[in-house]
Amino acid sequence: MPELKDIATQIRRDIVRMVHACQSGHPGGSLGCADFFTALYFDIMKHDPSFNMDGKGEDLFFLSNGHISPVFYASLARSGYFPVSELASFRKINSRLQGHPATHEHLPGIRVASGSLGQGMSVAIGAALAKKLNNDDRLVFSLHGDGELDEGQNWEAIMFAAHNKVDNLISTIDWNGQQIDGPTQKVMDLGDIGKKFEAFGWSTLRTNGNDLDELIGTINEAKSLTGKGKPIAIMMHTVMGKGVDFMEGHHEWHGIAPNDEQLQKALAQLPETLGDY
Repeated sequence: MPELKDIATQIRRDIVRMVHACQSGHPGGSLGCADFFTALYFDIMKHDPSFNMDGKGEDLFFLSNGHISPVFYASLARSGYFPVSELASFRKINSRLQGHPATHEHLPGIRVASGSLGQGMSVAIGAALAKKLNNDDRLVFSLHGDGELDEGQNWEAIMFAAHNKVDNLISTIDWNGQQIDGPTQKVMDLGDIGKKFEAFGWSTLRTNGNDLDELIGTINEAKSLTGKGKPIAIMMHTVMGKGVDFMEGHHEWHGIAPNDEQLQKALAQLPETLGDY
């Protein structure tokens, strides 16, 4: 298998090419989370690209902040769920790769429509409880944006998970400090998100989401905490736009596409490692 860093680099390259080609999409958060998806799909999770919707005997992943679909699609394609060439259809008419993941296109790897922010936590909890009812010892992973936590439904779900001891769930917060309207501190300052989760009864860890070694170590530590009566949350600090210097740390890249010149600058920083689609 290629080195994980090479996989993450190619996924970043896929992201900027996909968003540029249709002049629509969300590159910033996608680039920031490329290492996380690489860790999950190429190292951490037990999963089957032949794809069975019920996911029995597999680890499951749910993307709550569905607007970062480019990184999700690129990770699924690169790990064998569907042909890498299909990435060229991103956001085009009749494509299975819509701007937000959806189930009616029957795209392998997608178990729930997402993008209506705040709902993914509830879905992940439901899936985790279903695994308990089915005596399935595999885990449920989910990803959420820090700005997404402005949605109140999250906190109802967070409370519910702790009360019901949903201890086969590992939820990660992409804590990049940026959302569509600006820095999260200015839009809605949530303070120390980790302490909030702890106050709600979760076990929490912190990690650098753009350091693969540290990230994988933290997720494995989170796995060691499962089955102990508490859901687990990882506070994952990332840089929006990571890997493309002119995008890094700027909320403006939450949802705009690079032009031709910017694409070439980005690709110069992201060498082709696995072959372009």
